[in-house]
Amino acid sequence: MKKFIQDFKSFAMKGNVIDMAVGVVIGGAFGKIVTSIVNDIIMPLLSLVTGKIDLSGLSYPISGIKGDEGYVGIMYGQFLQNVLDFLLIALSIFIVIRLAGKFRRKEEIKEEAKEEAAEQKLTKEEELLTEIRDLLKK
Repeated sequence: MKKFIQDFKSFAMKGNVIDMAVGVVIGGAFGKIVTSIVNDIIMPLLSLVTGKIDLSGLSYPISGIKGDEGYVGIMYGQFLQNVLDFLLIALSIFIVIRLAGKFRRKEEIKEEAKEEAAEQKLTKEEELLTEIRDLLKK
């Protein structure tokens, strides 16, 4: 049992597990933000086009089948809302990853420019010493 606890502790304290836990928490909060955007901004705008305020309540009733709440139907409105949630989350993640990639590339270009500038700033004396060093290596 002691070995099991030690193994679990080493597993739980690995950096990847902690990073993943932070990602899950941030992802949950991000999901709430996107859901709010869909429910509070996009769906009301979409209702202007369709003439219905609550698209999540759209359904196609199946005639002849009674359920606890009156009728049973295909709830395609909620499905449409979930698809819209997914597309917005995917778009948001894509934009964040793309911006992070651009930022990383800009940083790499700056570092390369600094390295090139440092190499080009050799004085005449340093150039002569570099040539002497290279000749001595041969």
